[in-house]
Parts: sequence; C-alpha cells; structure tokens
Amino acid sequence: MSRPLIAVLDYGIGNLRSAQKGLERMGADARLTADSGLIADAAGVVLPGVGAFGPCMAALGRTGLDDRARAAAASGRPFLGICIGLQLLYEGSDEAPGMSGLGILPGTVRLLAGGVKRPQMQWNRLEVRTRIPMLAGLGGAWVYFVHSYAAPMADNVAATCDYGGPVAAVIADDNVWATQFHPEKSARPGLRLLENFVDQARSAAAVAWRAS
Repeated sequence: MSRPLIAVLDYGIGNLRSAQKGLERMGADARLTADSGLIADAAGVVLPGVGAFGPCMAALGRTGLDDRARAAAASGRPFLGICIGLQLLYEGSDEAPGMSGLGILPGTVRLLAGGVKRPQMQWNRLEVRTRIPMLAGLGGAWVYFVHSYAAPMADNVAATCDYGGPVAAVIADDNVWATQFHPEKSARPGLRLLENFVDQARSAAAVAWRAS
C-alpha cells in the first residue's frame, strides 16, 4: 500500500488541515473526517488539536468523535495525538477541572510547574528516553512547542524537553503515540516524525491485508 489511508479526526477546532497536509506531504492518503466508516477503515488515525482542553473535549463529544477515538486507539492501529490531542488522551486536565478526558491513558494533565513562562512558546530540543520507530532519526532534534500544560512523567514518556525540568514531549503506549509539540510546524524534524507515522500505518495495513 503506497499511500496508506489515515483519518485525521475533524471535530471543528483549530487548524486541523495543517496536520492533514503534513501527512499528505509524507505520502499518506490523509482525510479530514468525522465519518465512522472511514475512521474504521483507516490504516492510522490522528487526533490533532489546538486551544484549550475543555472546548476541545466538548467538541469531540458533540461530534461523537470521543467514542470513535477510543475505538481507534483500542483497535491496535497506529494512533497519533498532537498537542492538545495528546492531552485529551488522559483522564482529565487541570485546565478543565471536573471534565473527563478520553481516558485512553491514565493520569491527569498538569500546569507546567515552577517559575517558567507559560505558555512554553518556542523551539526546544528533544531528549529521547526510549527508542521507538516514531522517533527514528529524531534524537536531539529541535521542535516547536506551544503549551501551558503537560502530561504526567511516567514510563510511557518516550522523549522529553527541558523547560524548568523534564517535560513530557512524546508519549508511546503500545500503538498509541502522541507529541506535545506540533510536528506540522517543526520543519524537517516534524515532517520526519509524520513520515515515521505514515510508515507505521503502511506496515500495519500491509499486515492486515495479508491476514485477510
């Protein structure tokens, strides 16, 4: 499969098309969609996001994409969360007390600690902790962050950046990957990460086709 089908979840928040265009540039047949059939058929699924946890989670609920995101993550197919899309994977966030997240990953997203300026709005260097296919070629890369909240530091943190201490930058939990930075805004390193994700989706589709 030369151009794997990747569903970019369209819940009407922010510039979701930039993630779609980045994936297309890296060889995917990327579709911005809320269609349950297309999402179920896709070789990989991407949950992008910009803005705040509460409005993004509410929009996922209104469109029914909250359950579709959970199902996609549970399916074993490559799944990628980007920026707020990473934070939505957790059980909740300090940014929206009382609102539940998708609960795909355990824990609560917390405000960046210490005396750092918030948001972190800058290029920062990735420190790779766990070698995974998604991070191939990205050790020490500089990528672009815009965020005031961060995922909990846990065993599934595959890469960090230094911002008043280690901050979770990449999550890897079985087939679920997520980046706190914006790969579509991170020049060549960001495109390399998207290319790695497309390669994973292509491989997963090939395995599924051989098994069918």
